Amino acid sequence: MNQMDLYAFVYRGVLTEEALGRTGRRRRSHFGAEDARELQQSLSFDSLDPDLLAEGQRMSVVYAAVHAFENAVRAMVTKAMSEKHGANWWGKVPERIRRTSKSRMEEDAKFRWHGARGSNEINYCDFGDLSSIIVTSWAVFEDLLGNLEWAKATLTSLEKSRNIVMHGGTVAKEDVERIGMNIRDWIRQAG
Repeated sequence: MNQMDLYAFVYRGVLTEEALGRTGRRRRSHFGAEDARELQQSLSFDSLDPDLLAEGQRMSVVYAAVHAFENAVRAMVTKAMSEKHGANWWGKVPERIRRTSKSRMEEDAKFRWHGARGSNEINYCDFGDLSSIIVTSWAVFEDLLGNLEWAKATLTSLEKSRNIVMHGGTVAKEDVERIGMNIRDWIRQAG
């Protein structure tokens, strides 16, 4: 295949993607009702206590928001640290966090039959570790986050609620509202 053929092939692919997008084609990143039904069947939903299941489904909405936020913070930390320190930015992270992440990665590697948390060390950090990285490298994040005490307080508040939801607990309506407010404030500040 010569260069012009390759260009034409790629260009036709781009045009096809655009045309399919205009038809209302569902993207794979969209999780719809049919996807939910398939998962529910795989997870034996019909065998579970209906009241506990309903509460779990309510908390799953909170979980989804916290999950997305936590991983957005991971991405922000990775981007900011790599822009400042380059590809070897992980060496600037506190030793305690590096050691724990390495240990968790090694443990995951023993169970190749099971999916892993991710391929990077930062995927093995606790939520609180992300805050520690930001605090210990504040010069990297100051322009982005503006105020260290606000950033710490926001992440601490979110971590409290996160831990409850991620470990099978239930948060009250007021806590859900606080989670939403903190996420909105963080996004307005950090982008």
